[in-house]
Amino acid sequence: EVLLRMHSVGICGSDVHYWQHGRIGDFVVKDPMVLGHEASGTVVKVGSGVTHLKPGDRVAIEPGVPREVDEFCKTGRYNLSPTIFFCATPPDDGNLCRYYKHNASYCYKLPDNVTFEEGALIEPLSVGIHACKRAGVTLGSKVFVSGSGPIGLVNVIVAKMMGAAAVVVTDLSASRLQKAKEVGADFTIQVKNETPKDVASKVEGVLGCMPEITVECTGVQACIQTGIYATRSGGTLVLVGLGPEMVMVPIVNAAVREVDIRGIFRYCNTWPAAIALLASKRINVKPLVTHRFPLEKALEAFETTKRGEGVKVMLKCDPTDQSP
Repeated sequence: EVLLRMHSVGICGSDVHYWQHGRIGDFVVKDPMVLGHEASGTVVKVGSGVTHLKPGDRVAIEPGVPREVDEFCKTGRYNLSPTIFFCATPPDDGNLCRYYKHNASYCYKLPDNVTFEEGALIEPLSVGIHACKRAGVTLGSKVFVSGSGPIGLVNVIVAKMMGAAAVVVTDLSASRLQKAKEVGADFTIQVKNETPKDVASKVEGVLGCMPEITVECTGVQACIQTGIYATRSGGTLVLVGLGPEMVMVPIVNAAVREVDIRGIFRYCNTWPAAIALLASKRINVKPLVTHRFPLEKALEAFETTKRGEGVKVMLKCDPTDQSP
């Protein structure tokens, strides 16, 4: 393990959800729990078995650590391990604190030209990398991203990086769609009260064809329905956003058109690629950070996130260094 002096921790929608509702699906908060899982910091101490890190190293933290080498770890899909430790998922504490210890194998050294905040943003960025890989985004892909929150935005960034020729984004919020344009979306559609089929036809209209790939980042029933109607026959719909346990979807429409529906659960094996992309300046996640608060103002930061202001709110945990 390594002991870290925490620097930057992003607030995720799931953090707010635990704070407000005390549960997400089967994960129920039964005891006090530290939040935070999008994080970076500086190594201050290393355990006796740690050889790849030393005090002073700046690191990004992968929050999911398998507790045992089970069949999922052996096949490289450790995110599916049922006994995995995960920061800020009950009963495991997160890292929104001054000091935090973590498994050294899941701390990744940051190059000098990658900031702490970029390091913290690797966590949401990883959701985009994992989703776009599961979707099969490749050169020339036409992609529909449903939802323009932080996770929708990282999917836009990653899809473009992976060679998507055109990306269209839908959302209710004009300001969020403007941010999608900033990070590389080719088209945006502001949804008002259209039916799912209407939205699907608008997506086809702006792209000039139906997208081969849809990445659904809201979890809203109507949006999942739109995702099925919008995706080209033989294409892929990836469900990233999580909503109610039961949703009504036009499953026969998907079945007879051979639309593959895939889920994702967090990510695996994404940190090295994300660090390489950030270090080479091939992608830019800096525009995602819109608000910063010192750790003492955590409540204010959480309330800002809850109100849906900005995109990504960062908490600064080191009183001696509030830099990005």
